[in-house]
Amino acid sequence: MTAKTHRPTHLVLVADGSKALFLRNRSLSNDYRLEVEAVLENDNPPTREQGTDQPGRAISASGANGSPNAQSGMEQTDWHRLGKERFAASIAERLDAGTKAGTLASLVIVASPLVLGTLRKAISKETAHLVRAEIAKDLTGMTVAEIEKALAA
Repeated sequence: MTAKTHRPTHLVLVADGSKALFLRNRSLSNDYRLEVEAVLENDNPPTREQGTDQPGRAISASGANGSPNAQSGMEQTDWHRLGKERFAASIAERLDAGTKAGTLASLVIVASPLVLGTLRKAISKETAHLVRAEIAKDLTGMTVAEIEKALAA
């Protein structure tokens, strides 16, 4: 019995803060013939549904101009944005695992600007070396055929 060997994947990642499509490029040339390898979804409701606490207040012993007990408000935590960033970090972990296992040959990242920025920071140097292109667009609502056309343009 012969062991089946898997060629490393030429992957196109299409992601935003709530969905990630891992698409294998089956084409051996410079065009795209994509096939869905995996889909990840992130249940990330709006901040108003995630956190109800009011922003905190900071009290200092001496305020501006030496006045005692100055107070300042803290910014509202954007739980929705944090959820998107955590989701992007989990995508980066999955990509790094593929790099480490030797199953990722090249990578094209098509992602919303927030997710793309988070991925850039979160992926390992080894995975970053496999990135062939980065496109700051959200194509997650498109079909695979529409994504192929958008990438070819």
